[in-house]
Amino acid sequence: MALKKHHTLLLIVLASLVISTAMGLRHGFGLFLEPMSSDFGWGRGVFAFALAVQNLIWGLSQPFTGALADRFGAAKIIVAGGILYVLGLCFMSLSTSALGMTVSAGLLIGFGLSGTTFSVILGAVGRAVPAEKRSMAMGIVSAAGSFGQFAMLPGTLGLIEWLGWSSALLAMGAIAALMIPLGAMLKDRPSPKALGDLSLRDALNEAAGQKGFWLLCLGFFVCGFQVVFIAVHLPGYLFDNGLAVQVGTTVLALVGLFNIVGTYTAGWMGGIWSKPRLLSWLYLIRGVIITAFIALPLTTTSAYLFGIAMGLLWLSTVPLTNGIVASVFGVRHLSMLGGIVFLFHQLGSFMGVWLGGFLYDLTGHYDTVWQIAIVLSMVAAALHWFISEKPLSRPSAPQVTP
Repeated sequence: MALKKHHTLLLIVLASLVISTAMGLRHGFGLFLEPMSSDFGWGRGVFAFALAVQNLIWGLSQPFTGALADRFGAAKIIVAGGILYVLGLCFMSLSTSALGMTVSAGLLIGFGLSGTTFSVILGAVGRAVPAEKRSMAMGIVSAAGSFGQFAMLPGTLGLIEWLGWSSALLAMGAIAALMIPLGAMLKDRPSPKALGDLSLRDALNEAAGQKGFWLLCLGFFVCGFQVVFIAVHLPGYLFDNGLAVQVGTTVLALVGLFNIVGTYTAGWMGGIWSKPRLLSWLYLIRGVIITAFIALPLTTTSAYLFGIAMGLLWLSTVPLTNGIVASVFGVRHLSMLGGIVFLFHQLGSFMGVWLGGFLYDLTGHYDTVWQIAIVLSMVAAALHWFISEKPLSRPSAPQVTP
């Protein structure tokens, strides 16, 4: 028993280190939008499209990397994802064209993120932790991703100011390389196949037949749209409105800092109260906060308050959403089913980051995208109200008589 607890604790620590590195590096990509676009004479749409492709590839590949992690364990997938992440950052530092940006920041880093972030990592945690502690454990690991966002963002800005954007990306590649040995040490044990377990195809068919599963997917689309639009375009939005570039960096750092509190608290609350109802309230409050942010006069103080408020709600959706999937469908195919839900998150991310750049280049402002984000908050709040987290009842496996 003591050995099992030690293994579980080590897995949570290693998972937290991997996800904090992967998410921390990714959180700073928005800081490269202005210098790279200025140096190469791009509109913001070129950079935004590359990151939109990144989010799309991340999402499209996630069910497959999740299924591989369910079958072979998370360690191999994290190592492969870490290698691709490093290659993407290195090639991004050499990119001088829209195609180079799309291949490096889009394809390579997108595949890298699919192997080093939530679906793979939380699937491993969900298999290792008892059901009654699962939501809390997922909250802890998600909070580690938030800490990475907070800790690495000022460092990323410092690297850009010290080395320039190209060398800063190479330095980030060296940091990303740490995920490779950390992933190799993460001894995730795939759930042993038991009598009556569903096959992969049956698990997919079962999920596809559940209305709540699709509502959860649509709700996570909204989350992706909002957070990636804000992460990539908020520094530019603040700069356009006369605030110093350091203000945008500080706001994103505050998002990461308060996200630690938000994700941990969401994981804890999800073990006590209804996860779908918590998600409804979370999206509703997001809509109110965004409305207040764009309706009130924009100052440094209001920007900082927005970062704090959004941080509390930023990745709070992750332990709750993955917790619902685990509660309803079990943990046997958790990484794969969580990956499908996450695909919708990334479809939303693609739309948020690309539409932000496209409409900005078209109109010269972000007003329309902010308004879309508010409407989507109301839609997501309504969708989650009708989701049940009750475990599915499956026919018992036939008893074999000796």
